Amino acid sequence: MAVIDESGVSDTEGRKTGWAEQIPVQYWVVAILLLIMPAFASDFTLYQIFGWSFILGMIALSLMFLAGYGGMVSLVQMTIAALAGYMIAIFGDSAITDISQGWPWYVTIPIALIVAMLFGSVVGWLSVRTEGIYTIMITLAIASAFFYFTRQNYVVFNGFSGFNGVLPPNLFGVDWRGSKAFYYLTLFWAVAAYLIVLYLSRAPFGLALQGVRDNPRRMAALGFNVNAHRVAAYAFAAVIAAIGGILLTWQSAQVSPGTAGVGPVIDILIIAVIGGMRHPIGPFIGAFIYVLLKTFSIDVLTSLGLGGERFQLLIGISFLVIVFWSPDGILGLWDKWRQRSDKDPLRDAGESNL
Repeated sequence: MAVIDESGVSDTEGRKTGWAEQIPVQYWVVAILLLIMPAFASDFTLYQIFGWSFILGMIALSLMFLAGYGGMVSLVQMTIAALAGYMIAIFGDSAITDISQGWPWYVTIPIALIVAMLFGSVVGWLSVRTEGIYTIMITLAIASAFFYFTRQNYVVFNGFSGFNGVLPPNLFGVDWRGSKAFYYLTLFWAVAAYLIVLYLSRAPFGLALQGVRDNPRRMAALGFNVNAHRVAAYAFAAVIAAIGGILLTWQSAQVSPGTAGVGPVIDILIIAVIGGMRHPIGPFIGAFIYVLLKTFSIDVLTSLGLGGERFQLLIGISFLVIVFWSPDGILGLWDKWRQRSDKDPLRDAGESNL
């Protein structure tokens, strides 16, 4: 029998096991592989495939947090990411010197995060009084309004062109747009966001949020402020999306209305659904699959004699196939495979007939 004391978990012999020993071996293998990836991967793979996957995964993670733990499907997360990118461009440096203020990074980054959090809180305040399809429609309407507003505003957002030449600060003498440096930068923030969401899901706030998701009336009867928890969840998710938006702006060195267009807004939902909305790792899996499809689908279609401009069709078909076989995305397929592989055909067949 396992022995559990107040300081931790012990094995059957009473020996205390640390947190490192509780992590499965395959997780350590993946972690080591990610750390040594720059030793053998090309610059394109590091910067375009993994860097972009980590960024989109973070933005989709903010959606997963709201939908998976709060039951609120928000289509405004990419808009929040673009807003943070705009704040970096407007208050920091860019090629549009007539608008950009040229403030230092340690001022512009906090401003971008605060503005994004306030915007997310306002969106949450407007959305928490609705449920289901109505929440989706409200957040989609806000995302569309932001797209058209930035496209038509030339005084602050520079209209259709947006901002270019938005580069990360040169800290510690490192060019953070270099492939290896940017890879480690995005990896660090992706892991940090994942661990924070994982911790928060088991913290009192996360457990209360899941209770609000499952039975808001009962939680209100127990004394919890349902709307306050939901708005706080929107604010927290906005910070994660904002960090992803800043990194996305630095990666492409530009931000424009197209960054938060209806297409990218829907893409974040697709990424979250493909990976699975029941665990924080799902959005990163979905983002990696999405980036691979979007990067190489044009070459695949061209090799088959089809028009390369139809790459969205291949992405859509892959999305439909995955959702058809598993509403929980790739993680759901993985769980089904594990359950089937662990199944005893003789014993389970007998039990199923009882």
